[in-house]
Amino acid sequence: AERRVPSPESRVPSAECRVPSAESRAAPLAGTRIVEFAGIGPAPLAGMLLADLGADVVVVDRPTTSAIGSMVPREYLITNRGKRLTVADLKSAGGRDAVLGLLDQADALLEGFRPGTMERLGLGPEVLAARNPRLVYARLTGWGQTGPLARTAGHDISYIALTGGLDAIGRAGGPPVPPVNFLGDYAGGTMFAVTGVLAALLEAGRSGRGQVVDAAMIDGVGVLLAPMMGMVAAGAWKTERGRNLLDTGAPFYDVYPTADGKFLAVGALEDEFFSALVRGLGLSADLAVSRLDRRTWPDLRGQIATAIGAKTRDEWVRVFDGSDACVAPVLTMAEAPRHEHQTSRGGFVEVEGRSQPAPAPRFSATPQRPPAAPPLATIPIDTILSDWGRPVTA
Repeated sequence: AERRVPSPESRVPSAECRVPSAESRAAPLAGTRIVEFAGIGPAPLAGMLLADLGADVVVVDRPTTSAIGSMVPREYLITNRGKRLTVADLKSAGGRDAVLGLLDQADALLEGFRPGTMERLGLGPEVLAARNPRLVYARLTGWGQTGPLARTAGHDISYIALTGGLDAIGRAGGPPVPPVNFLGDYAGGTMFAVTGVLAALLEAGRSGRGQVVDAAMIDGVGVLLAPMMGMVAAGAWKTERGRNLLDTGAPFYDVYPTADGKFLAVGALEDEFFSALVRGLGLSADLAVSRLDRRTWPDLRGQIATAIGAKTRDEWVRVFDGSDACVAPVLTMAEAPRHEHQTSRGGFVEVEGRSQPAPAPRFSATPQRPPAAPPLATIPIDTILSDWGRPVTA
C-alpha cells in the first residue's frame, strides 16, 4: 500500500531556502519510516541526516529524565530538526507494547545504547525481526556489539585512541590533540551508521528482509585511516606526529597567527599553489625550488610566520582573494555562516533567529525540505500510528 508520510511539526525558516520546482520529485527517503531511540551524540545526528533526506523519523524519548534534553534545551537541539517526538516508558508493559506497534510499521530502527540494553527491554533484534521481517535494525556504539570492551563505557577520545587515529594528531614534540569529537562520534560513528542504514534499506527492498547494522565507532575510525595506513606501509608517512605534509609538519600546510590575534590556514601543497602563496606573502619565488627538502622547513616556517604576522587576518583575505594559494581565514562558528561563499550557496540558514547548517548533500531532482526549528512538543504514539496507516483501536 502507498504510504502517506505526515509533515513533521516545524516552523517556516526565516531565511530564504531553495524551493523545489514543480518538476521536482519527493525527497530521496520520502515514505521511509524510522524509529530513533533518544540519546546524545552520534545517533541523533544520524537521525537528523536521515530526516534531512526525507525520512519520517520518530524519536522515542523517556517520560522522565529526558535523554534528548539532558545536554541543552529542546529548542537548541538542531539534530532533532525534521523529526517528530514521542514518549514511552519502555520499562512498562504498556509503553513497550506501544513502541512494538510503532516498530511493526517502521522500515528502520536507530539506537545507541550499550549492547544488551534493548534486549533487556524486550526490543532486541530477534523479537522485532519475528514481528517485522523487513526492519533494518541499526545499532550505533563505540566498541561494537562484540569484543572484550563491548559492554564498557567509552567516549570519542577512547575510540580514536585505540585505532591509532588520536596518536597521529598533534604537533611535533607535543602530545596527541583530541579533535573535539568530530573523528570518533561523527565521522566514525554517524556517517557509517547512515551508510549502513541506507545500504540495508536498499537490500531489504530487493530481498524483503532486514538485518542488523553494527555501526561501531572504533570500526569507522579504522576505515578512515585506510589512506594513511597505506602511506605508512609505503614509507611515505612518518608515524611521528608533526613530521608529514598534512599534520603541521610541512610549513606550507599549517595555521599561522595574524597581527590581530586571529589565524590564517595555509594549504599550499602543490607547486602552483605554493608559488601563489609566496607571491602573495611577498617572499622569494626561489623558495619553491627547495620547499620539499625537510631541512629547509624550519627556515621556511619562520619566513611564512613572520610575513603572516605582519597583517591582520582580514587584510590577508583581501590579498589572497581570488588566488589559488589555498589560503583561508580561520572563522569561528559564529562567523562562518556570514562568509560570502556560504551565503551564496545557502550553506547555513537562520531559523527563529538561530543559525543552522543546510542539509547536505544536494540533489538536483529530489531536493530536501528546508530546515526547520527543532520540535518542542511530543506526539502520542497512537497519532503516529494513525498517520502511518494503522487504525487506532479503542
